[in-house]
Amino acid sequence: MNSSLILIVIASYFGLLMLISHFASKNKSDNSFFTGDRESPWQLVSFGMVGAALSGVTFVSIPGMVGNNYFYYLQFVFGNIVGYIFITYVLIPIYYELKLVSIYTYLETRFGAKTYKVGSLFFLISQSFGAALRLLLAAKIIQYAVSDAFHIPFYLTVIIILLLIWLYTNKSGIKTIVWTDTLQTFFLILAAIISIYTIKNSLNLSFSETISSIVHHKYFKVFDWDFNSGSNFFKQFISGILIAVAMMGLDQNMMQKTLTCRSKKEAQNNALSFSLILAITQFLFLGLGIMLYLYAEKFGIKLEVENGKFINTDNLFPMLSLNYFGTIASISFILGITAASFSSVDSALTALTTSFTHDFLAIQHKTSKKKNNLKNIVLLGFSTLIFLIVMSFANSKGDIISTIFKVAGYTYGPLLGLYLFGIFTKIKINDSLVPYICILMPFVTYYLNYFLIAKFSFDLGFMNILVNALLTILCLTIIKKQHEE
Repeated sequence: MNSSLILIVIASYFGLLMLISHFASKNKSDNSFFTGDRESPWQLVSFGMVGAALSGVTFVSIPGMVGNNYFYYLQFVFGNIVGYIFITYVLIPIYYELKLVSIYTYLETRFGAKTYKVGSLFFLISQSFGAALRLLLAAKIIQYAVSDAFHIPFYLTVIIILLLIWLYTNKSGIKTIVWTDTLQTFFLILAAIISIYTIKNSLNLSFSETISSIVHHKYFKVFDWDFNSGSNFFKQFISGILIAVAMMGLDQNMMQKTLTCRSKKEAQNNALSFSLILAITQFLFLGLGIMLYLYAEKFGIKLEVENGKFINTDNLFPMLSLNYFGTIASISFILGITAASFSSVDSALTALTTSFTHDFLAIQHKTSKKKNNLKNIVLLGFSTLIFLIVMSFANSKGDIISTIFKVAGYTYGPLLGLYLFGIFTKIKINDSLVPYICILMPFVTYYLNYFLIAKFSFDLGFMNILVNALLTILCLTIIKKQHEE
């Protein structure tokens, strides 16, 4: 596809985002950046959150990973749905009752200042890496599709993306993002639908034949009952529950949008609707994955294979879309990946800024001018941090989505343990010892998994988050106060 045309498409899309930002920024208050003034329609928030949850990683990783992992990811999605029900009826009522801006303030109320700080710190670390890895994938695709043709180096491509995101988010933050995410989700889903339709026509299939081709394909395997496998059903399902709770319910990024709803009831409606739309969309992308491999088989397109496994599977969807599917599908893909990258990184930067300014700088007690200055400095700081992480992983290969969930298992594990312990027990603990436990447990989990693989060929897979959380809970029980008031 012509690189100049792609550049025009991206520029037009960015112009639309700036227009939305302009209207969303009207009548903003000091807290608009952080809370959206708590007046967002829940239907809008629900649909827009899908784009932020999926990101560019899901957009290309899930279709590509089908070749090696079949439909096993769907087991994880089933677990997600259960996790969202827990979020809806347990976490959201707590957040609304305490009227939280930063959700980690709960930890201070329940345990103390040090637990509060370490909980927020673990979110900052995990979200920074997650946002950077999501941006990395999108930036590589934009580099391939546009930047290389204009001899723009990769680091400059990343800087330009971050600068564009800063331009439309710095004024009103979450108030703008609630609206822009809705547009971005629409383009992301539209790209998948157009790609499936394009492949269907190329293979001369009717709608019913397309469905039949997917469900009867050798990759359409949903359940893995091999207990030693990292993709075993029970491991995937349980970790799906816990990672949903951690990466949405305990994630300032996702909860900040939910807390912009007008009431607890609307926030709960938002969470349930979001979980259903997200599950359907993920199934759509898995189906797209089989269609991509069918297309490659039909037209003799050679894919990279090593030791009987496909490699660089994240390249499959971009490669076919930009080189084989025609102009309309190529444009929809570029819009989809641009929307996905912007929607995941803009909300992550807003959440990181909100969490740091509220949890470490007490911005809520500052003057209006001081609030604005601090917010801008912190936003720039996290943009710089994400840039540095992206460049550190610039040469990585494989499907990035697996890397993100593995990292989340280690960084969100202690956070999950803290919240479960806080919600389901009334035990008081020695607050000063919590940081040591939270720092140590991810390392213990990592080496335990290494030992199990080496000794018993047993891979915890995404279940590392459960082990991490349980070890954290065990240690919290040990450091309980002996004489509770």
